[in-house]
Amino acid sequence: MKIRKANIRDAQSIGKVHVDSWQTTYQGILPDDFLNRLSYEQRTELWKKNISDATNYVLVAENEQGEIIGFATGGTRKTKSVPNSTDLTSIYLLEEYHGKGIGKQLLKEIFTYFKQKGYEKVFVEVLAENKTRYFYEYYGAQYVNNIEIKIGGKIVEELIYVWNDIDKLIEKIK
Repeated sequence: MKIRKANIRDAQSIGKVHVDSWQTTYQGILPDDFLNRLSYEQRTELWKKNISDATNYVLVAENEQGEIIGFATGGTRKTKSVPNSTDLTSIYLLEEYHGKGIGKQLLKEIFTYFKQKGYEKVFVEVLAENKTRYFYEYYGAQYVNNIEIKIGGKIVEELIYVWNDIDKLIEKIK
């Protein structure tokens, strides 16, 4: 397994992982018709923009065959009002790669980047019904707040967490 910074040529593969992982992660959480309408083409275009945006940092995880099987992204949301903070905006893996330590390595790599950039706090937003929240909690994210958002026509609860000590997370993963 290899983790590296994404480039524009990765957009299609990231788009596929994005759609496939949403369809498994959010099954039973978001409406089926919404999940079934997710499009590789639309997500590919989204990822071309995301990778090209210098305010985003995108990592990919590749399997031994060089196929992208997961990704992590970070960037400071425009609404951020906390000084020296940024956001972990996503970590997604294909379902068959869950539980193999890949998410942990993506987390460590992106937090190493955040540390190099001088950030002191990292926020993450996760749907309350998404089991990934327990992954974040295990690695020290602390609950801050919750909000309601609408996805696919459904109102869902989103939890906001913060890591107040980037070094502590990096040390825990070693």
